[in-house]
Amino acid sequence: MSYQYFIEKVVGIQGINEIFIEETEKIRTIELKLERKPHKCPSCGAETDKIHDYRIQKIKDLPAFGKETQILLKKRRYVCPECKKKFYEETPWLAKYQRMTKRMIMGILEALRKLNTYTSVAKEYGISTTTVMRVFDHISYPAPELPVALSIDEFKGNTGGEKYNCIIADPLNHKVLDILPKRYDWYLQNYFLKRSKEERDRVQIFVSDMWKPYQTTAKELFENSMRVIDKYHWYRQVLWAFERVRKDAQKHLSSEYRKYFKHSKKLLLKQFPELNDEDKQAVNIMLYASPDLSTAHFYKEEFQKIIRVNKRAEAKKLMDEWISSASECGISSLEKSAKTLTNWKREILDSFTTTCTNGFIEGCNNKIKVLKRISFGCRNFTRFRNRILHIFSNQTVKAS
Repeated sequence: MSYQYFIEKVVGIQGINEIFIEETEKIRTIELKLERKPHKCPSCGAETDKIHDYRIQKIKDLPAFGKETQILLKKRRYVCPECKKKFYEETPWLAKYQRMTKRMIMGILEALRKLNTYTSVAKEYGISTTTVMRVFDHISYPAPELPVALSIDEFKGNTGGEKYNCIIADPLNHKVLDILPKRYDWYLQNYFLKRSKEERDRVQIFVSDMWKPYQTTAKELFENSMRVIDKYHWYRQVLWAFERVRKDAQKHLSSEYRKYFKHSKKLLLKQFPELNDEDKQAVNIMLYASPDLSTAHFYKEEFQKIIRVNKRAEAKKLMDEWISSASECGISSLEKSAKTLTNWKREILDSFTTTCTNGFIEGCNNKIKVLKRISFGCRNFTRFRNRILHIFSNQTVKAS
């Protein structure tokens, strides 16, 4: 395969008149001159093929065959015979004011769709980290229309001086919609008030955790929606209460027992009927050591029965019974959990009427956590937001 054929078909440079290739150990330099042809003046529209002068432009292209590629284009500058305007010949494969080919820009953007750092992409393409960032900063993701189902959650961030950033997604179509720098009540309301009431009224399901600003926003701005507390978030209220009882019980045990608890504590969180005989015996030994732990374990097991049902009415019956009993069990952490579940009972029970959860968002949060770790934190929120949306986007990016 000739270099001219490769450049025309792969790089996309058509109408090559002259070509010269020079190679070193690391770099391949391609000197090009395009065919002379008439051009329309961008100012008055008159046609001309009169050349004013030439300029040598150095252009980066994708690495090929293990070497960096640079193009030295002998670029014509035409002059209009009518209005005397000077302008460069057309180069469709090269974006305006860019020093790299469109396909290289596309390659960089596709590499950034994966969990790569700006530095690793820069090294791969033989450019500076600043250049990679500058290329990426040309793209942006406007917030799309609100879907029928909306889920919202936070993730720990250090961008823009905020401890938490907010993620909004479509749980039905598994699509990240937007990333917000804050999760405060006033900020969320200002954000959603930019949408028309008609658009907000189309939202039928609003899924979140028990963070009050989420529920306040849903109640005031999404009047037609059913507010749902994600199952994982209300279920862990009881698990947290159980863990507090376990930790408190562990403090009062002998060093030998504490060591035993340390190695076997995960068994206590598992559903008892699903354990093998050996693990059941280990759990019974731990429960025997503390009456409070034994009681808390009973309530934890009873609560897990609620998770396994599918009908709202059946879940309500079991939850009412659990709350009534746990409220008077004498263990403060469980009594507090019962109070929390009572306060959010309607939103919790509505989670049994839909398949929408925050499961997709939780998966996204794990990926965002990896992005933050490999990036050693992100200070520029706009770039951070666009990078997250870029990673989770299935759109084809066009080089500008």
